[in-house]
Amino acid sequence: MTVDRNSLLFDNRAGAAGAAETPNLGEEPGTPPPSQGSRIASSVLSPAVQLLLRSQVQQVDELKVKIEGSDRQIFSGAIPKVTVAASGAVYKGLHLTEVALEGCGIRINLGQALKGKPLRLLESIPVTGVLRLSQADLNASLKAPLLADALSEFLLPMLPLTDREKSLKLENSQITIEAGKLTLSATLLGAGGTQIPVVLRTGLRIASGRELVFEAPEIEVDLELKSSDVNDFKIDFGQEVEIEDLILSPGEIVCRGSIRVLP
Repeated sequence: MTVDRNSLLFDNRAGAAGAAETPNLGEEPGTPPPSQGSRIASSVLSPAVQLLLRSQVQQVDELKVKIEGSDRQIFSGAIPKVTVAASGAVYKGLHLTEVALEGCGIRINLGQALKGKPLRLLESIPVTGVLRLSQADLNASLKAPLLADALSEFLLPMLPLTDREKSLKLENSQITIEAGKLTLSATLLGAGGTQIPVVLRTGLRIASGRELVFEAPEIEVDLELKSSDVNDFKIDFGQEVEIEDLILSPGEIVCRGSIRVLP
């Protein structure tokens, strides 16, 4: 499957939760929007979910939630479809430029929740989505401990360092996104405060639906090329993830895929 970048429509116009505008996740152009059909969804559930999502992020510039289904379906705990579109969201220090998600066939214990029980999923659900990361937001995310620590753990074993030096961490990391590849520049603080420049250049492609490969990586340490010492490296996201498309173009990454959310 090939993704046309222009078909990834992120709707950034202002609108309230439950409004008709939702991200295009595969509908044919000109297809009329389905009827919302539920006062509960538009007046209660959508604003409630929007409020919950806002409480889970540090920041979000724009957030839209749309829940589809009839009152009868929702009272029975069945929600045919939920769509979420967000821009400028920050979650645990990770900056997400734009994200559009769609979940279908959702079953929840609404009857129990109305009696004071915690709301929960009754069955796993597939969630499809599109994520766009700008280079600026990706670099802002590198300052978050979650990503900074993961980057150090990933890259340091590739470097020709002593066991003592491998306990160090990378600093001042910056990524440049080009067509089909990434370049990471960082500094490794050595003994006595010595600064060792590190540069990683690598391609990035999908190996399988659940795996990404850093392809033909080249590493420079203190201006010395170490490409012969580095092999392709795979990241396995687990069997619940399906990556369909990954596009690296100058200044941004666009990813389309799905994940199965478990109860």
